[in-house]
Amino acid sequence: MKPMGSVPADYAARDGMLLIAGRSAGQWIAEAGDTPLFVYDMAVVRARIARLRAALPAGIGVHYAVKANPFPPLIAAIRPLVDGMDVASAGELARVIEAGMAAADISFAGPGKRDREIEAAIAAGATINLESEAEARRALAIGERLGIRPRLAVRVNPDFEIRGSGMRMGGGARPFGVDAARAAPLIAEIAAAGAEWRGLHIFAGSQALDAAAIAETQAATVALAGALAEAAGLVPPLVNLGGGFGIPYFPGERPLDVEAVGAALGETLAARPAMLADTGFAIELGRWLVGEAGVYLTRIVDRKESHGETFLVTDGGLHHQLAASGNFGTVVRRNYPVAVADRFGAPPEEVASVVGCLCTPLDLLANKVELPRAEAGDVIAIFMAGAYGATASPQAFLGHPPAREILADAPNRPQS
Repeated sequence: MKPMGSVPADYAARDGMLLIAGRSAGQWIAEAGDTPLFVYDMAVVRARIARLRAALPAGIGVHYAVKANPFPPLIAAIRPLVDGMDVASAGELARVIEAGMAAADISFAGPGKRDREIEAAIAAGATINLESEAEARRALAIGERLGIRPRLAVRVNPDFEIRGSGMRMGGGARPFGVDAARAAPLIAEIAAAGAEWRGLHIFAGSQALDAAAIAETQAATVALAGALAEAAGLVPPLVNLGGGFGIPYFPGERPLDVEAVGAALGETLAARPAMLADTGFAIELGRWLVGEAGVYLTRIVDRKESHGETFLVTDGGLHHQLAASGNFGTVVRRNYPVAVADRFGAPPEEVASVVGCLCTPLDLLANKVELPRAEAGDVIAIFMAGAYGATASPQAFLGHPPAREILADAPNRPQS
């Protein structure tokens, strides 16, 4: 038997059935028409955003990192609750604009932007977070050709990272951003060229659960922003502090204390460099806002025994939930929280492995976990599925159909 993570407190049972946004898993499956299915509870997202705003110092912007989950109904529901959205492709840019986000509140990050993507961002009026000097010069040339003054920010590759982060984005050689030592000359260059300089994006890592480590990184980020502003002789209108807030996927992990992060950030900003007195600040989050709001539902199609071990074979798999299989950036595979949706909260009766329908041994959704006995036809629920699920998984692998998705939003009819 191997341990698994804890089911988020947002989920309960009624008559032994898992409830999501007040309805049973079976009702959501009937609404969608079949499994596999992602259900996203918008009430959970709203509660996360409200908690974050209460924890952060007044005036700090909250941005949604769309890459975490670009499901269009979810983007549309989040839009009025946040101050900005950060995209990483022209496709995400189009979805955010379609959802009604003002172009002035959209930023576009990511290495390898093609000219047509840069052109689309400039034409729309979005801010481009520049990842290199060459990208800056391409953006300036495209803006001149279009006759539009481009909105440009500089993404900085800092010399530090978030201590203990699950995915490092700063510190050392990186494909992301301009090295800190080269950022000030680039800022001066784009300002001299007539672009509208929109500020700095400094993102050091993600999936951190240590509030002290995040606070330490935010303090270093503010200090770096002040030094760069001083060196360039220009006040940044906005400093995007990135995010990095993690969620507790695995056994032994504890939720991030966002109130402690907010309190420390307040102290940091109160003592910020004078050069940043009139600068705005924003936090950019994806996973922390939506990760725990999602549940992946997949039906058991076969129960089999092999060499004394039980396997529950489902109609889903890593082609929809790559992260749960341990193949999305984890070094040591550990189990996400899973449950038998039809017997939610029932005591465990056996040790079983949940596997998908793909013809590869990598398709392991839960490895030797304690569950109530389950049979073909029962539904397995995999939690923590709201971020980096459907669009972060190889949905075309082996020609299986994509997963269905539904936004459970109480004020409105569910959208799919």
